[in-house]
Amino acid sequence: MGTEEAGGQVAQDPVTVWARPERGARGPAAVHSRAELTVVAVELADRSGLSAVSMRHVAKALGAGQASLYRYISGREDLLDLMTDAVAGEIDLGIGLRGDPVEDLVALAARTKDVHLRHPWLLDVPPEPLRLGPRSLDYLDYALRALAPARLPGRTGMETVALMNALITQFARAELRSGNTATDRQAAQAAYLSEAAARGDHPAIAAAMADQTEPDAAEDPQVLFERTMHRVLTGLLGPGPSR
Repeated sequence: MGTEEAGGQVAQDPVTVWARPERGARGPAAVHSRAELTVVAVELADRSGLSAVSMRHVAKALGAGQASLYRYISGREDLLDLMTDAVAGEIDLGIGLRGDPVEDLVALAARTKDVHLRHPWLLDVPPEPLRLGPRSLDYLDYALRALAPARLPGRTGMETVALMNALITQFARAELRSGNTATDRQAAQAAYLSEAAARGDHPAIAAAMADQTEPDAAEDPQVLFERTMHRVLTGLLGPGPSR
């Protein structure tokens, strides 16, 4: 049970939103649901960013009093849990695994990045290793099943998935920023790098730039993402049966 706080609100026990009842037992009958709160919160974030998501704004969008929301959730952190889990459900986990951990995880990573690009506010959600709900658990289980042929220890498999997700986040962030950056700034930065390499003060950089055999592919964010994920995962897992 919760304890009474100043102002009459009931402090929830320190358990995740998924472990608490859908609705509080006290007060009048609930007329909304966590699912409705989640839909409204995601719409607010998609439209105006994560900063627009507050108990007050969600209540206003629902046409309800802010205090009534505490019958469903304990506060904004619960909203973030519900929101991140809801959009995790957009990742297609119905695609069959082919038995190649690298290929299967790269494909999963690409689908996951697409969700981040559709919901840029995900990049602003404070990272927590265990921010997991039902759909996120499905995602983690799928990723670990994809890793199964590599026969990694359980902890190593979890760490591999965590690293993959961190890379997805960084690539999504860079892709979103690149899409909002003026091309003249990008051109100026590229010119500065080329000039610095040409001066001869940084021979390793000059050699790396001279050895770019796939310039067109490197400019495609998706190709760069998949190539990098391949390299990282292959380095972590070693060559698979088909490589």
